[in-house]
Amino acid sequence: MALTLKIVSPEKVEFSGEIKSVIVPGCSGEFQILENHAPLISLLETGKVVYEDASGKHQLMIESGFVEIQKNEVSLCVEL
Repeated sequence: MALTLKIVSPEKVEFSGEIKSVIVPGCSGEFQILENHAPLISLLETGKVVYEDASGKHQLMIESGFVEIQKNEVSLCVEL
């Protein structure tokens, strides 16, 4: 697993670590991010962020935010 995810809210870092994949609620619908995804910046809408790491699947409900993908690093800045 070479894909890393960092989820930050105004209160704290919600998650930081290596993952297999993450599904985010984009403005045009949900989309999945896997290893070697093209660079991207996108707004996020209300919905579920679902990520899978070595211990299984986890989910987090968000109100809004944005995602940036760059060189197998996924950064989410979200409002909960």
